[in-house]
Amino acid sequence: MKWLLDSVILIDHFNGVEFASRFIADEHKRIALSPITRAEVLAGFDQDNRPLAVELLDEFPTLPITAAEGDLAASLRRSEGWRLPDALQAAVAKLNRLGLVTRDAKDFPPERHEFVKVPYVIDASQ
Repeated sequence: MKWLLDSVILIDHFNGVEFASRFIADEHKRIALSPITRAEVLAGFDQDNRPLAVELLDEFPTLPITAAEGDLAASLRRSEGWRLPDALQAAVAKLNRLGLVTRDAKDFPPERHEFVKVPYVIDASQ
């Protein structure tokens, strides 16, 4: 595994964003998820469409959140001012030595956090 996928990448994929779909296809064998990503993605699906999401999510290992991730997340939340889900995502990535793949460069500026990869940007003006 090389990457921990943030929920926004999967949400983009389900919304038809080609950049997200391409990243997932190209890196498929090197992607893991956290329970945070799984929960955030599934929250966006109704019961009828949920099996579609589960089918894709089940293709990737879901890494656990342990006491070590919780402790690091608390520290990151204090030092970075991140919301708890973001701090937990970062902790899972860091402790598993994975890059965090997101397009949330506002909360995770890659120039400040070397473990963050922003594979594409969506122009908000379009």
